[in-house]
Amino acid sequence: MGQIDAASTKPADPAAIALPEGGVVEGATFRHVLGHFASGVTVITALDGDTPVGFACQSFASLSLDPPLVTFFVAKTSTTWPRIRPGGRFCVNVLAEDQEQLCRGFAVSGADKFAGVAHSPAPTGSPRLDDVLAWIDCTLESVVDGGDHEIVIGRVQALDAPRVECAPLLFYKGKFGHPSANK
Repeated sequence: MGQIDAASTKPADPAAIALPEGGVVEGATFRHVLGHFASGVTVITALDGDTPVGFACQSFASLSLDPPLVTFFVAKTSTTWPRIRPGGRFCVNVLAEDQEQLCRGFAVSGADKFAGVAHSPAPTGSPRLDDVLAWIDCTLESVVDGGDHEIVIGRVQALDAPRVECAPLLFYKGKFGHPSANK
């Protein structure tokens, strides 16, 4: 919504979308407005037994420095997260700007997402994708209900940023790339 005028408590911008008390925002409007926030793109990976599994995730953030915690949000409809959660560990792979195709491969459902994808074990054993911008290896700290998503909190066990010369892969207004390219 627009800025609030402290004197009137009404939106300063008359074009702002105001909801009635207890109102519900339409999904398309919600996605449109929040799409104006650029986010980095990650791939969450783990092992299901001996099988590597993973999914693309743009809702990732650092949470705490002490203790070192990170968070991501996963849809309750995910078919991959139920395969990751029981193992209690995962690796967050932060994608570089040249890894859009890698992201697209992990964004599909039902495919062998690791076909042709080079990886090695992170310290906890989770797959660490080769050539990522950064990786954060975690153990599962907690999972909290978040509406149609679960809020996952991970305790950082190891991390590195091996490609410091690269820029991150960004998602903005429903597209990959730098915000200046998605006007």
